[in-house]
Amino acid sequence: MNFMGDVIIGISDFNCSRKPDDVLVTYALGSCIAVVVFDPVAMVGGMLHFMLPDSTLDKNKASASPAMFADTGIPLLFKSCYALGAEKRRMIVKIAGGASILNDGDYFRIGQKNITAVRKIFWKNNVMIDGEDTGQNYNRTVRLQIADGKCLVRTSGGVVKEL
Repeated sequence: MNFMGDVIIGISDFNCSRKPDDVLVTYALGSCIAVVVFDPVAMVGGMLHFMLPDSTLDKNKASASPAMFADTGIPLLFKSCYALGAEKRRMIVKIAGGASILNDGDYFRIGQKNITAVRKIFWKNNVMIDGEDTGQNYNRTVRLQIADGKCLVRTSGGVVKEL
């Protein structure tokens, strides 16, 4: 269900806002990951919905759609938030997704590779993850309220929790 003020983030997409009425939302995260950032001083938030861990898999796709990959999408998300007044040292970072939807024996293990990639990127850049809901075997919908920075995750079972 969409509400007025909802800014939908699709697969391989991102958006940033400093409008208090905006709510950034992405639906049905499976193996993909949502990276949510919020600067409580500048009141700037952003969300990225990336599909794959590493842009070297397909340089052309990475060039055309940098939000598709963790290693190109995450820097793009942060730089876009900086352009709206956010500062790295104040950013609150949360992640959700990375599920193993098929089964735990899934050969490709995309969800787990995405989780590993996002953690490595943040570790290398000295960024702490302040909250996460990752792994398992269910879909998630993630919402970020720009007015207060509240990040809510709804599972496919209907359970809602704040990260």
